Amino acid sequence: MRKTIKLEAVLWSVALPGFGQLLNGQLIKGLTFIFLEFFINTKSSLNHAILYSFLGQINKAIEVVNYQWLMFYPCVYMYAMYDAYKYSTKNTPYLSFLPFVSSAYTVTVGLMYSSKLQFRNVLLGPIWLPMIFLVPGLILGFLVRYILMKCLKRSDECS
Repeated sequence: MRKTIKLEAVLWSVALPGFGQLLNGQLIKGLTFIFLEFFINTKSSLNHAILYSFLGQINKAIEVVNYQWLMFYPCVYMYAMYDAYKYSTKNTPYLSFLPFVSSAYTVTVGLMYSSKLQFRNVLLGPIWLPMIFLVPGLILGFLVRYILMKCLKRSDECS
């Protein structure tokens, strides 16, 4: 069986958490992530919120979403992507989890503020604002990883 390309595993996991694991040959883990995705998606009414957000009905998206359930989604989603990435290769780069972890945090923060925070008097709601908060999470994660790698390299040179 061929080894999965990292990007392929991550992109399938973006499409649906668990698909990257199935691609990597991890049936039980993949089915578990798929189950969690459907369970949290259903309990949080995420698909309804996505539909209303794409139709520009942000207030309706805020009304239908169950924030208590939706708060689980970013961590499960980002962990499924990291796990698919990690197991698609033998040698996972050191500290490569940091962009995934920091993104899970920032997307969750974006979700928490999604019913109140406005940009130029535009309310972005529970879909668009968390997606925007993904970018600072990725930047933060890559930056922290870069700094830690530099510090570790310097400490290795000093010993």
